Amino acid sequence: MTALRKKIEETRKMMYETYEKNPNDPEILFISQKLDVLLNKYDRLRKNTKKFK
Repeated sequence: MTALRKKIEETRKMMYETYEKNPNDPEILFISQKLDVLLNKYDRLRKNTKKFK
């Protein structure tokens, strides 16, 4: 999960940096969608981990 959290933070940073360069860059949408996938994966893992404790 630590690696996944790191990937989430890297993707979030990339999205913010892209936005700061050009708020209308269509790449922001793709980065945002990638971030959503990572966050959903993290949430599922977190919930599954709690079930087994």
